[in-house]
Amino acid sequence: MRRWTVVGAAAVVALLLLAVAFVRWGPGGGSPAAAPSPSPDPTAAPELSPAQVYEAVAPSVVVVERLGTGDRVEGTGTGVVASDTGVILTALHVVKGGGAVRVTFADGTRSAATVEDSDPANDIAALAAATLPPVLVPATIGNSGRLAVGDAVVAVGNQLGMTSSATAGVVSGLDRLAAGDDGTRLAGLIQFDAAVNPGSSGGPLVNTRGETIGIVVALANPTRAGTFIGIGFAVPIGTALGGGPGEDGPQR
Repeated sequence: MRRWTVVGAAAVVALLLLAVAFVRWGPGGGSPAAAPSPSPDPTAAPELSPAQVYEAVAPSVVVVERLGTGDRVEGTGTGVVASDTGVILTALHVVKGGGAVRVTFADGTRSAATVEDSDPANDIAALAAATLPPVLVPATIGNSGRLAVGDAVVAVGNQLGMTSSATAGVVSGLDRLAAGDDGTRLAGLIQFDAAVNPGSSGGPLVNTRGETIGIVVALANPTRAGTFIGIGFAVPIGTALGGGPGEDGPQR
């Protein structure tokens, strides 16, 4: 099982160096920034329990597989339907490296998919499926610019091959940096402590209103094991959609 590592830099008094692993799985296969607390939004939807958050987003979560010769699965990750036209957001490293891509929707619909757009600077890819399910359920998109440290979040993904797993935690930091040993550098990341593991990459990070506010791309581990020790990272949804980190972004 091939694993990737990235290094996160966080300066408080001294520089703390962390090895960060891109969370992907398959055979063969910051600097902290002070952020003001957002003002309460009187029009915001009521907060949901983790179970209700999962129920809201699960129909939008897909399994993403990168295939090799003879349709052999070489890498597995997660994606989320991000528009009513069927655009699927995932982490670019899940599908990077050539080969065919296959997606499986929550209702079991399986389809070939193509990479329609990519953003290497943020490790994001947009996929288009050849066949959509009879009932397409896009995720509700939130505003990651309203996040504050301590906000509750739920991560949903296919970690370690266990499809559509849900874990709960909080936002641990904002505007984090990460750098990979392959030269990849990511900035403006959301740090969170909901458990993610290989296979979680590309999955949605969801707030307590059931809104997707980030795309999971990495975890930190001081070893090369590539497993979770309490620090995960997500690209803000506005960035993933091509807007800004504090914007909803256009639904491509």
